[in-house]
Amino acid sequence: MGFSTEFVGAEPSRAEIDGQPGPLVIEFGAPWCGYCLAARPLVEEAFSAFPQVCHIKVEDGRGRPLGRSFRIKLWPTLVFLRDGREIARVVRPEGSAAIASALSEIVRPEH
Repeated sequence: MGFSTEFVGAEPSRAEIDGQPGPLVIEFGAPWCGYCLAARPLVEEAFSAFPQVCHIKVEDGRGRPLGRSFRIKLWPTLVFLRDGREIARVVRPEGSAAIASALSEIVRPEH
């Protein structure tokens, strides 16, 4: 649980993601992507205040089913989910505030 610095070896299935209880962030990108490398400290900074949120880094690319199921077009894209449902999305963040705001949305109880 918490912030992940490494991409997962095998991406989870969409069914596994949809069935995940609680807050979860999937970060789509690639280890060689310049935008992803630039965003890493921003993501890490935002996550420092939300250690309870599970963060999964998924290497995306042509033919990768999880990224296609979320209609990922640009890297990095962070998809914020609560109980398997997308609550927010941040694409190519330029600061940690947008990430922190989305994290707040998924840890806040539903009304």
